[in-house]
Amino acid sequence: MSRIALDLPPTDALPGLGRRSLIMGIVNATPDSFSGDGVAARRDPVAAAVERAAVMIAEGADMLDIGGESTRPGSIPVSAEEEKRRVLPVLAEIRRQFPSTPLSIDTMKAEVAAAALAMGVAMINDVSALGDPAMAPLAAKTGAYLVLMHNRGDAAAVTQDPKLGGQYEAPVYANIVADVARDLARPFEIAVRAGVAPEKVILDPGLGFGKTAEQNCTLIRHIDKLGSMMKCRTLLGPSRKGFIGRILDASVDDRLAGTAASVAVGVFCGANILRVHDVKFMARVAKMAAAIRAR
Repeated sequence: MSRIALDLPPTDALPGLGRRSLIMGIVNATPDSFSGDGVAARRDPVAAAVERAAVMIAEGADMLDIGGESTRPGSIPVSAEEEKRRVLPVLAEIRRQFPSTPLSIDTMKAEVAAAALAMGVAMINDVSALGDPAMAPLAAKTGAYLVLMHNRGDAAAVTQDPKLGGQYEAPVYANIVADVARDLARPFEIAVRAGVAPEKVILDPGLGFGKTAEQNCTLIRHIDKLGSMMKCRTLLGPSRKGFIGRILDASVDDRLAGTAASVAVGVFCGANILRVHDVKFMARVAKMAAAIRAR
């Protein structure tokens, strides 16, 4: 049976990490989120983001992940200044109204992460896995948790479907779990050499980023192996992803059931954090899956 708890020291800023699967609610301070929930295009984006945060916290979110740059297939990168303009006011107000809720900044830029950490954010969620060489020293200096996501997705190799949306084309893998672990070993080593405590590194296999639907399913089913191979805690982000749409032939607004199945299996197979849009539903799914797993 898979284990959620690895032999790692207890956590401080993230209570419960290592003892159960935590629910991370997504707050997109963007105008172009693939899931259609970005708040940057709203008349008052800060108020909209705070409203969403309040609902997620009430529904059982253990933490919130705030991001200002979309990573959907076909998205256009934004500058650090634009990203800070989007996320910092949101972070400040959420932090003010919900001071006890742990926050994560979803960014690939150390400049943005540094500004967020100065506001009390506990985690950096880096989908580029140290694409910015200043990110690891920043995490080490501040003691922040650091999520490293696997990503072989090529921005120039994207297919679009009118119903299912964009998809990064998948490169060839010899063994998807072993290859993801091998790819993440280098940024993990860089982070640790920079001074990041190993127990504060969290690995994300990057569901949807350059993987087939079958490969994504394999990574969910074997998330415990990834954690054990790297001796790290893990994060899964299956919420509303394209692989669910392709398996179920479902548009982005019709992927609740597929996300729930992915979350349930993820909990059963030992994922430490589940990053989701639909907090109430997924928190219940996770709790039920954990109860069955414990029996």
